[in-house]
Amino acid sequence: MSKISAIFSETFFGFAISALTYASLFYFNNWLTSELTFSLGVNWIYLPAGLRLFLTLIFGLPGAIGIALSSFLISYYGDFPHDLSVCIGIGLISGFAPYLARVLVIRNIQLAPDLSDLNMPKLLGCILVYAALSAGAHQVWFTLSGFEDAGSLNHFLVMFIGDVLGSILLIALIKYCLDSLKRFMKTAH
Repeated sequence: MSKISAIFSETFFGFAISALTYASLFYFNNWLTSELTFSLGVNWIYLPAGLRLFLTLIFGLPGAIGIALSSFLISYYGDFPHDLSVCIGIGLISGFAPYLARVLVIRNIQLAPDLSDLNMPKLLGCILVYAALSAGAHQVWFTLSGFEDAGSLNHFLVMFIGDVLGSILLIALIKYCLDSLKRFMKTAH
């Protein structure tokens, strides 16, 4: 396989995995936490936030693009107004807020681009930066788009808390599953 086709395959894989897993977790989260919705687009616990961060940390730009496309489609065909510009903005923020957090964290807290030195303090820093960027950008966009009650401090704080809690819960679940898999593999040998 040529180098170009290998790069294309890797890029497409990151894009496709990101789009599909984000959409799947979005709908699962809606079902699981429907009683914890604060307002349209604002949840007290938002597990897909952790996946957004996880996918952009792993896949970089292809992950951000996959999330952006998936989020656009979810918004456009879901509960948001069927306004193309509103849903494009939501998609772009959903995909590129975690990517921007990735860039800022790699540059400012000396995180290796391959994540080889990722530890709990750096991960927590990344989660907080991402949650602040995502909640802030979404609330600005919701306000500019004319959503009722958007842009208030309450909406920002609930979205920030939901993104932080969702990220921590999802990453803890992933870590637990990986640890369980390691233990299972050790006992199987």
